[in-house]
Amino acid sequence: MIAGNAGVLVTKVLYTKVNEKKNFIIADAAMNDLIRPALYGSYHGILETRKSTRPRINADIVGPICESGDFIAKDRMLPNFQPDELICVMSAGAYGFTMSSNYNSRVRAAEVLVDGDKYKLINTRETYDDLIKGEVS
Repeated sequence: MIAGNAGVLVTKVLYTKVNEKKNFIIADAAMNDLIRPALYGSYHGILETRKSTRPRINADIVGPICESGDFIAKDRMLPNFQPDELICVMSAGAYGFTMSSNYNSRVRAAEVLVDGDKYKLINTRETYDDLIKGEVS
């Protein structure tokens, strides 16, 4: 529990899709970055990176993979997030990066250690070349 609550996943809003029944906030993070909601419905708090007084909407936060299991949060009252805005997905430590994958040819996120007002990159973001380096032609 200590390690899980010590980590957050920071993701960027790509756009919002609205239909007759639901609002979908599409983020750049996907089920390959945080699989726990898709696997067993784990709950992760969602916070703004900058406080606001904007209206809240009922929405799902989903990834760009286009799979029914590609979601981070479902049926939540959330701020009306806008494109390019950063969102904090709470309690993503412990199993976040260790359970991440390259599903759908997506690179894994970087890891940053934050200590007070200091930060250090401890694991760089993968590149496409990293994904294919073991393949033979």
